[in-house]
Amino acid sequence: MTSTVADPTPAPDPARARLIATAALIALTAVWGSTFFMIRDLVAVIPSVDFLAVRFGLAAAVMLAAFWPRVRALPPRELRVGVALGVLYGLAQMLQTEGLAHTSASVSGFVTGMYVVFTPLLSAALLRERVSPATWGAVALSAAGLGVLSLSGLAFGPGETMTLGAALLYAFHILTLGRTSTPANAVALSVVQLAVIAVVCAVGAIPGGVALPQTPGQWAVVGYMVVAASIGAMLVQTWAQAHMSAVRAAIVMTLEPVFAALFAVLAGGESLTWRMLVGGGLIVAAMYVIELVPARRRGPPTEALHHEGVA
Repeated sequence: MTSTVADPTPAPDPARARLIATAALIALTAVWGSTFFMIRDLVAVIPSVDFLAVRFGLAAAVMLAAFWPRVRALPPRELRVGVALGVLYGLAQMLQTEGLAHTSASVSGFVTGMYVVFTPLLSAALLRERVSPATWGAVALSAAGLGVLSLSGLAFGPGETMTLGAALLYAFHILTLGRTSTPANAVALSVVQLAVIAVVCAVGAIPGGVALPQTPGQWAVVGYMVVAASIGAMLVQTWAQAHMSAVRAAIVMTLEPVFAALFAVLAGGESLTWRMLVGGGLIVAAMYVIELVPARRRGPPTEALHHEGVA
């Protein structure tokens, strides 16, 4: 008779993992929010697509050098998924950047943030997942908050249309990442995505020649974008989405314009307005709805790890 020995390693706690992932994603949105006022002057002297090519090119080079063995060990199917994710994100970046040249930054921020609406719609339509009423409520609060925070009028033209296309691609990226990312493949998927994003951005930049930063201050901004807003951001988002649903991730990431407004006031010299307070309050309320209300109703989590918040 063979004796069995209990595994002393405790089983992962899905609720704790989800809480840590949510906190990490909030920190990520703070990093993204901090970049708006930092790159404002940079993109005035360097074309946006050139900036994207340099930013993601350097990030990809660092990640490939550091984690090449993990990329080589990635199964072919997951490698193909990483390539597809990189194409989605890279094209979204290109559309958002080009759209920004034809519309205001505030309208661009609102239209881009519409991925919070597209994500549950795509989840329901493509994956046949029934999104809970609490989640739909959080989506509505987030969209309303984005509108209050960003809009003073909206007329759809070429810029808004391109930005809406970017929002749709971001939603596909969030949804696909949520279905394919795991704690085991998060790093390798991040590297593959960054490499493909760099290629996509380079294709857009190379025909006109790539303009490089010229001053130490400009390179400092690029360095921050490479380390925090590209390498760190891709690692955090890919890992966090292994522990939460795509819809939850989309709602959490709508905090980005809230942090952008906060940093604009604290470090960018802008004034605090009622729009910032009300819009930010609505988005924070959406976070409360998606994170706390469902947990109170259902008690201990019993859902699969990738489907918190989706009934």
